[in-house]
Amino acid sequence: MSLKVERDTVQRVTEAVGGGATKAASAVPRDGPLPGTSGKHPFAEAIGTAITGGKKNAGTKGYLMAYINELEKNPLRTKMLTSGTLAGLQEFLASWLAKDRNKHGNYFTSRVPKMAAYGALVSAPLGHFLIWLLQKAFKGRSTLRAKIVQILVSNLVIAPIQNSVYLVAMALIAGARTYHQVRATVRVGFMKVMKVSWVTSPICLAFAQQFLPEFAWMPFFNFVAFIIGTYINTITKKKRLAALRKKHFGDGRPTSMGPPPQPPRPEDYPPMGPPMGPPMGPNPPY
Repeated sequence: MSLKVERDTVQRVTEAVGGGATKAASAVPRDGPLPGTSGKHPFAEAIGTAITGGKKNAGTKGYLMAYINELEKNPLRTKMLTSGTLAGLQEFLASWLAKDRNKHGNYFTSRVPKMAAYGALVSAPLGHFLIWLLQKAFKGRSTLRAKIVQILVSNLVIAPIQNSVYLVAMALIAGARTYHQVRATVRVGFMKVMKVSWVTSPICLAFAQQFLPEFAWMPFFNFVAFIIGTYINTITKKKRLAALRKKHFGDGRPTSMGPPPQPPRPEDYPPMGPPMGPPMGPNPPY
């Protein structure tokens, strides 16, 4: 008797739980907006939901969703903090990957705070204003022709302005103090930087047009620039360190003329050499 009552009770509880789960599942549309989200930016909200625990935690506060909310409420301030952090982190990470220390043996060189200041106070406001102008000029135009023209304007107008300002800032950070030094840095590095922009910018802009809300364009471009810049910075630092070692220790080949090379003095060659940034201009003194 007791076994029968217990079995009936378990069956009723199972049916109740199953029915409630079925109703809850049917209440959430499969193709509609995620629960707890606005539905205005499905791509970004789907990424935020995936990172913060999946659909079972949809709508709850997560780091990415909090960042997106800050972008909507305080776009310029959030972009300044993002750009400054990524610029400083790029310089530090490149120094660490290349094993490039300053004369005190540290990876945190004087370029790190300077790059962070450039990212926050120069790069972010300039990019925010230029991207706003670009989006305003093409607002409401979603045809293929409009998207292609937008990419062309970005590469032929926006990119040259940003890259010129970048090269001027890098020259000043590297120690240039005269107009001719800054002009020489811009003249030597401009086309090199533009070639990189012409390869990466169309792909990034086409991706942003298709998948990202407009307020997320600038942080996305900063993230891509962080990855590319870290790679180029690391390779350049390694090349410069190799050149310094070759200069002080020679290339290992015997010579028939002149005295043998003298070993470097400690003051001539600090541990792992001074730091180096992008491939343009001299390096800043420590």
